[in-house]
Amino acid sequence: MKIFIKSPEEIESMRRGGKILGLILNELGKFVAPGITTRDIEKRADELFEKYNVKPSFLGYKGFPSSICTAVNEEVVHGIPGDRVLKNNDIISIDAGVFFEKLHTDSAITVCIGNIAPEVKKFIATGEEALSKAISIAHPSRNLNEISKVIHETLRDNGYAPVKELTGHGVGRLLHEDPFVLNYIDHSAPDIILREGMTLAIEPIYSMGNGEIKTLSDHWTIVTRDNSLAAQIEHTIVITENGCEILTLRN
Repeated sequence: MKIFIKSPEEIESMRRGGKILGLILNELGKFVAPGITTRDIEKRADELFEKYNVKPSFLGYKGFPSSICTAVNEEVVHGIPGDRVLKNNDIISIDAGVFFEKLHTDSAITVCIGNIAPEVKKFIATGEEALSKAISIAHPSRNLNEISKVIHETLRDNGYAPVKELTGHGVGRLLHEDPFVLNYIDHSAPDIILREGMTLAIEPIYSMGNGEIKTLSDHWTIVTRDNSLAAQIEHTIVITENGCEILTLRN
């Protein structure tokens, strides 16, 4: 396992790139509405990548054909934007990465469309709570497994299941770096102590059902086996001297 500790100059570049990513996701969240397609969202994202003069991290990554990932309802992650029309009562996760000054940042939002049932609002809010709690304890000298524990407990205590096959990760020089950031308690996971200069993409990925998944015939889109709703919430952070800083804030 090789964990890259970022220099102050790299962190500043990731800070600038992360700010742009936050602006892009904020705009995409406002753009989402009933009647548009997921391809429409990608087209808007491409306009924003061009506007801010950044490259999408995902386009071409291991052959991925799109600049963002869109996941509607039962879709979990890695959905390819296409002809699916968004409807009232849908939810959609939008995952995007920015490549700026040779460094990546990674972030995701889940957006409710139209009049959403209270139980679905709670489902989305729980993921946001899990991410917030995880970030709040991301301090130097803390064990990375403590982050996994607080995410798992927050989801479990509200009746939801983490998707164990999908995790957060280090990010920066590569889109996916060591270490994995699990969303569940694994007593066999190595003890990794957080250090100043580590950059992590923390991303609760979870479902209303049992958390079991399958991959569709496009070889990318992952869905829940039981057709239950799924969500993804993500920020890139950097471990600082006294805590951490969110690099992908959305204003």
